[in-house]
Amino acid sequence: MNILEYENYQEKISHGDPLFPYITYLCSIPLDFGYVPMHWHDEMEIIYIKKGKGTITVDFAQHMVTAGDIALILPGQLHSIGQFESESMEYENIIFHPNMLISKKTDTCNTDFLVPLLSGNVSLPLLYTPDSPHYGEISACIDANDEICKTYPSGYQLFIKGQLFLLFYTLFHKCSTKELSGKDRSKSLEKMKLILKYVENNYMEKITIEDIANEVDLSQSHFMKYFKNTMGTSFVDYLNEYRLTMASRLLISSDSSILAIASEVGFENLSYFNRIFKKRFGQTPREYRRRQTPDTVHP
Repeated sequence: MNILEYENYQEKISHGDPLFPYITYLCSIPLDFGYVPMHWHDEMEIIYIKKGKGTITVDFAQHMVTAGDIALILPGQLHSIGQFESESMEYENIIFHPNMLISKKTDTCNTDFLVPLLSGNVSLPLLYTPDSPHYGEISACIDANDEICKTYPSGYQLFIKGQLFLLFYTLFHKCSTKELSGKDRSKSLEKMKLILKYVENNYMEKITIEDIANEVDLSQSHFMKYFKNTMGTSFVDYLNEYRLTMASRLLISSDSSILAIASEVGFENLSYFNRIFKKRFGQTPREYRRRQTPDTVHP
């Protein structure tokens, strides 16, 4: 993952070392950032809403979430997190790689449960609300892991892994269903994942419609129609929105000049950057930086 929010703008608590890939992020929308752009990664992700109200979009379907709700994001699923109207939302991200649960020597945990889940042959519900059946058992596993990570006693890694297995036992035993997704939709998702990953990795460079259309082997006209129909916005508008989001992060986290930040996120013209930034955020980049970091003096 290299989404800027996950690197710089959430409170990152590393649970252990690279041999134990379990990480928690504590975040607030819009206090920390306005939204997390659509992206995907190879890790599993649990989004646990603590306060307020917001939206989670998964594979282009938007869901309203409120305090107590838990969302399970599987590896490879396109997802984003956003603000709902003027509401604020505090939430916890728990991100871990499924490899920490998969035995190197094949066993029935792999063949009957984890591999079918990761390959799409078995489906688990996306959202679990306080009114959902078995919610108490599901939330208890997450709460227990959060609690032990306050002190990190010797062997806490065994406890965390044990709670994850207990969580998936509950999900598989009481919540799983057979997956019935269509091939056409799957192909469309895979194509969009390539597009979004390309933007994520290259937004700081000049990107033309021809560049991105060639990346997914489509004509320019077909690409523009496909993107608009799938994402509900034009590619140019999406790219500008992504760049503006990255710029807003850099305005808070770095002391670079506004000109340097505009260039760093892919805007070649400073006046154009200032104009669309003010249209998006209701204030100039300089005003945005001053209001977001009032105790810091910026040139």
